[in-house]
Amino acid sequence: MFQQCIIVGNLGRDPEMRFMPDGRPVTTFTVAVNRRWTRQDGTQGEKTWWFRVTAWGRLAETCNQYLSRGRQVLVVGEIDASAWIDKQSGEARASLELTARDVKFLGGRGAAPEEGMGLDAGGEAPGTTEEDIPF
Repeated sequence: MFQQCIIVGNLGRDPEMRFMPDGRPVTTFTVAVNRRWTRQDGTQGEKTWWFRVTAWGRLAETCNQYLSRGRQVLVVGEIDASAWIDKQSGEARASLELTARDVKFLGGRGAAPEEGMGLDAGGEAPGTTEEDIPF
């Protein structure tokens, strides 16, 4: 069996790198993925999903070095969901956790996110055709 998740979004905070007891680097960061649409009545709708991303090894070092809050990224990896009851509020909570296999840095270094960047609902970059795909 195989699963793969691809997300495009913006970092919610700067990455944090630490080292495991065996010396392997691990970097964690959060990515906000937004969906915007127009309802039938003409009003705008928006929903945001937050993903906790973990990168290991050389990828962890690269992410820690080049990523920062607000930077747009494409992350490919395996997803896991977890749910729990908040001890303070007693409310149900959940998180989406992605173990990164590949991270693509989008936009220039330190560039602000641009409206409309990313993939469309069909999973393609806006304005691309089948002739643009290299395979």
